[in-house]
Amino acid sequence: MTTPRSRLLARTDAELNAALKSGEQLRAHLLRGRLAALLVRQGELEQAREALTQLHQAAFSSPNPALAAWINFAEGLLAYYTDFGHHAGDRLARAVSLAHGCGQREVEAQAHAFLAQLRLADNQVEACGQHLREGFATAAEDDALARARLNMVAAMVLHQGDDAEGASPWYARARQHAAAVGDDATLSALMHNAAQYRVATARRAAAQGRPFDLAGLLPGVQSFSNYDQAMGMQALNVLSPLLKAQVLVVNGEVAEALSLFEQHLPKALAQGLARMGSSLLAETAWCRLRLGQRDAALAQARESELELDPSCDLDDQANTHSRLAQVFAGLDLPQDAARHQALANGRWTEFRALQAQWRAMMAESGLQPA
Repeated sequence: MTTPRSRLLARTDAELNAALKSGEQLRAHLLRGRLAALLVRQGELEQAREALTQLHQAAFSSPNPALAAWINFAEGLLAYYTDFGHHAGDRLARAVSLAHGCGQREVEAQAHAFLAQLRLADNQVEACGQHLREGFATAAEDDALARARLNMVAAMVLHQGDDAEGASPWYARARQHAAAVGDDATLSALMHNAAQYRVATARRAAAQGRPFDLAGLLPGVQSFSNYDQAMGMQALNVLSPLLKAQVLVVNGEVAEALSLFEQHLPKALAQGLARMGSSLLAETAWCRLRLGQRDAALAQARESELELDPSCDLDDQANTHSRLAQVFAGLDLPQDAARHQALANGRWTEFRALQAQWRAMMAESGLQPA
């Protein structure tokens, strides 16, 4: 059915072939649904679409709620991984509803995990907490796939809440579950998220003039990039060079950072990362200023202002305004610099309050790594 690049894909592929040979049509359809979801997370999108086409044909011939649950789950993941946007929520919510109605706990628990991740990205604190609680309550004790993702999202919540120490046991549990079943997509995501949050912490500190530790940041970014290449992972390919560029900026290596932004930022924006666009355009403007490209720096800074999305993360907004304040100060535009610094101060205050909400939600949830 596919060329497996992980134990999990290989095992699912073998189970699917066995079901087809034995004439277990419904089991084969459900396994194809699982395979489609795995292929999406692996970044094998064309193969995932082929599997989904076959699933739709089967569902049209023999409607079945369990099959419909898998189709909606896989299509929700496809919508997310295709453009990194937030149009996947409706499909995933439908998957939860269908799976709950027909007892497909595997789909229901995993869909809750991804909905929690979406709500985290949208800063919907209570909704994220509810999906985490329902996901853990639904996941079977031996459902390592769902539990790996649920533990990872819980770790991300705590990391977003500036509690890296509290996040550590959740990351460790997620890694145990993912490694146990050969879930390379989640192992890749764990490496990426840990690196991303460490880079984000360094960027926030740099923007606010606080000390920060760069030790291990660049090797961390490189390690998950190397892992993805070794395992044939493609889903997060667009992100690693941008993370590396952000590390280089805070490290003062602006020429190399600018080269990476020029090569990879346009593609990232086209793939649905526009909410990060203003922040990274501001970083690009800063690089150009430091390299003496004053006209280009001004043009990029004005573009960053236009691209600033009020719905993007508060820390991205704060980082954007902080960096633009520095750029405009360097361009001898004190009024623009003062305006952006005032906006940055306000956003940083709001972001610290949001971090406290994330920590409180986890403390009140009663959840423990499991």
